[in-house]
Parts: sequence; C-alpha cells; structure tokens
Amino acid sequence: KAQNGYAVIRFLPAESEVPWVRYWDHGFKGPTGKWYIEKSLTSLGEQDPLGEHNTKLWNSGNEEDRETVRKQKRRLHYVCNILVVSDPSAPENEGKVFMYQFGKKIFDKINDMMSPQFPGETPVDPFNLWEGADFQLKIRQVEGYRNYDRSEFKQPSMLLDGDETALQSVLNGLHDINQFVDPANYKSYDALQAKLSEVLGVSAPSTVASEVAKDIKAEQ
Repeated sequence: KAQNGYAVIRFLPAESEVPWVRYWDHGFKGPTGKWYIEKSLTSLGEQDPLGEHNTKLWNSGNEEDRETVRKQKRRLHYVCNILVVSDPSAPENEGKVFMYQFGKKIFDKINDMMSPQFPGETPVDPFNLWEGADFQLKIRQVEGYRNYDRSEFKQPSMLLDGDETALQSVLNGLHDINQFVDPANYKSYDALQAKLSEVLGVSAPSTVASEVAKDIKAEQ
C-alpha cells in the first residue's frame, strides 16, 4: 500500500570485460500532445538531433528554454544480468536470471563497492560469483518518486554456495545486454529528426539524406 518494495538480487558477470552496458534515452510529451520516446544516439558516441536542439535552447540563456530542456533531457540507464535470490512479493522469480535496468543511484553503490573511498575498506567486485555480494534492493516512495537510498550490499559470499553445476546453470541463462547498445536497434539521425519535428510541431530541417532523396526522385 505504501508502494515500497524489497528483494535480494545478485549482480552477474558477462561475457564481455564490463558486465553492464550504459545508454541514454529521452521521454517527453511535446506541445502537439504527441510523445517522443527514443534512444539517444549519444549512447553510440554520435550526434543526436534532440541533444543538439536542447543545447541550442540551453545556450539561449532564456529560463523558459532551460526549463524546457530539463523536461526533455536525456535519461541515463544501466543494464546488467541479475539473479533473483529473494523476492517476497513474487517468489516465483527466485532463482531466475533477469536483465535489470537501473539508474545512477544504484550504479554509484556498485562503484563504491568496487572502488571504496575510505581507508581500510576492501574493494569487492559485486559481479564475482565467488567473492561478490548479494544486494538488498530497498525501494521507497519519497515525494512521489522511487527512492533507492536504503539499498545496500550484504557481506561478500559465494553465490549458491559455490555449487559449480548450479552456477553454470545461472551462466547459461544470461541475457544479451549488448542489444541496448547495438546500432541496429537505434533510429538514424534523419529518422529521429523527423520524429522530433512531428512531436514539436515544426517543419523538419533539410538534411543531406533528404536532399539526396529529393534529387533521385526528381531524376526519376
């Protein structure tokens, strides 16, 4: 009833060197009443039309423009594989591997475990099957938003008591998190520009690709 939640999860390794991926997206309703919900090309290290539009608005120095930018700014996401150790509200999930998407707050807690800030603290790799640690996910509603401040790691321990058969079963169930940073799953710059113009209710600016298409059509 209080919209609070609790579960114990274990962050899992990945085939790549880094066990998580990071991407950005945007999600807002424009003045037309239409929604813009798209992954940002900045996730791939490329220019993004909404990112460029927001930069222009912010640099205008107009506070109203800057408030618009705050509403349509990019959102940061991390994705990794987890094993659900305990989930009182959904016990059928226990022992299963899921892709887990989280934000900077939880990532900071992971980073603090891997790179302690104070003397005497021992670094712990939360993704290690034998020397990692379970994570107590504690969700509260604070001023209408989900809050993860009380989430914390337990003491380091072997996952599944180090049972190699059980651990291999877990590894066999890992999901492909690279799909979130696969260029094939992103729209092109021109397609995003067209979508943004539709949502904002403005004419889409000409692009090299669109001009070439017009030339080809004219020649035909």
